[in-house]
Amino acid sequence: MKIDVNGISAYYEEYGTKDAPAVLVLPGWMAKASIYRIVADAISEKYRVILLDMPGFTGDTPEPPEAWNLDGFVDFTVDFINAMGLTSLTLMGHSFGGRIIIKLMNKSELSFDVERIVLIDAAGIRHELSASAQRKQKIFKLAKHFMSESQIEHYKETHGSADYRAASPLMRECMVKAINEDLTPLLSGVKPEVLLIWGTADTATPISDGELMERSMPDAGLARIEGAGHFSFADSPVVFTNILRSYFKL
Repeated sequence: MKIDVNGISAYYEEYGTKDAPAVLVLPGWMAKASIYRIVADAISEKYRVILLDMPGFTGDTPEPPEAWNLDGFVDFTVDFINAMGLTSLTLMGHSFGGRIIIKLMNKSELSFDVERIVLIDAAGIRHELSASAQRKQKIFKLAKHFMSESQIEHYKETHGSADYRAASPLMRECMVKAINEDLTPLLSGVKPEVLLIWGTADTATPISDGELMERSMPDAGLARIEGAGHFSFADSPVVFTNILRSYFKL
């Protein structure tokens, strides 16, 4: 399905009935909305589950008109909720989707009520670079003064993360702007009840991030999925489904 959000034709999938309590699922960076159908399969018998495709992530929703920072994605999410006419909902976010939710919940005024939150292997905690990575970063900063634009871009192409290499030029700018913000100081501003679901073998957002969020958020509890990685819902679907169904009292 599609809906216009300030000139962006936003793709989303919807499951359950429209008069049921709404649950909006925000994806990880460059992830398709459809990979979160496990949430709909688990709880749509009693909940209206909406899976949102973020601008520029997969092509189902077009790229933003300019290189957004995190606030751009937050504002888009708020505008989507308003365009859908939602006045009360549960927010669920995986990885980058969790980053959006943390920032969103620190906005001073919202036109809707957030009843509760589910964060799955959420991003937002900034980690210090390793000594090796710091050395490489210093060398690059020095060397780029003597490099052409094409040489700089080639270096980024060959040394950047898989996500960076796979992204378009515009989405690379978005990525650099959006993921460098440390949200640790904002964790205490997430006031609703929060369920944290985490894979203990997650290397992208380690379990220590989940433990920090549990300590820092006013009303949070952490459910660990042993041996699962950053996509804990895909690594251990049965355990993940059981956690969701228990939390949503199904």
